[in-house]
Amino acid sequence: MRRTPLASVAPEGASPAPKLVASQLRRMRRIVDAAVELAEQGGFEAVRLRDVAERSDVALGTLYKYFRSKEDILLFAFDEGVTRLEQSLAARPAVGEGPLERVSAFFRRATRGLLRNPDLGSALIRAMSGSDRETAVQIAASNRRIARMIVASLRGGSELLLAPLEKFQPSADEFELADALTGVWFAALIGWVIGAEPDSAAISRKMRSAARLVLEGPRFYSASPGEREG
Repeated sequence: MRRTPLASVAPEGASPAPKLVASQLRRMRRIVDAAVELAEQGGFEAVRLRDVAERSDVALGTLYKYFRSKEDILLFAFDEGVTRLEQSLAARPAVGEGPLERVSAFFRRATRGLLRNPDLGSALIRAMSGSDRETAVQIAASNRRIARMIVASLRGGSELLLAPLEKFQPSADEFELADALTGVWFAALIGWVIGAEPDSAAISRKMRSAARLVLEGPRFYSASPGEREG
């Protein structure tokens, strides 16, 4: 799995974190990489903090100075994945003849990337199911970035992704659409974790259907009774 440098402790859009010196950043990098490697090999259950500390050559007490839990580390790794997806979309925007095709292309890319390693993908998704306030704040920050990518795909082009996140001001309709599709996506991902969705292709098909319903409305109710029966 490709790594990215740690710029700060807080993800984009979250509250600013204290600047860390180079040695602290290297220590954090080792911790995150060790947790990701364990997750890649055995999923969520394989990420035990004592094992993470041993693999990263960091004392367990020191690890707790940077992260509260294994969920905290995995959420940090998820946020790094969001950063890579943003960079990918900025370089190669989702393509398609209209908003539906572009949004569908975005979710295909996002789903394939997240589930490329099934054990890691499952661990990241399970880490997002926490209910404490700190986890909710982290997920909300990531969701805002995902919403920006959805809106960028709706509009076409990459200009929106090149501006600071705080300048992202979608219209009410764009916000509602992005919020709805993000909710469907995470529900489908959780369904995949528990076996209700077979693979990333099934999730991508579900997201296309959801995007079509949001953008075009349900065809069943827009058809005449005769057309529905036919």
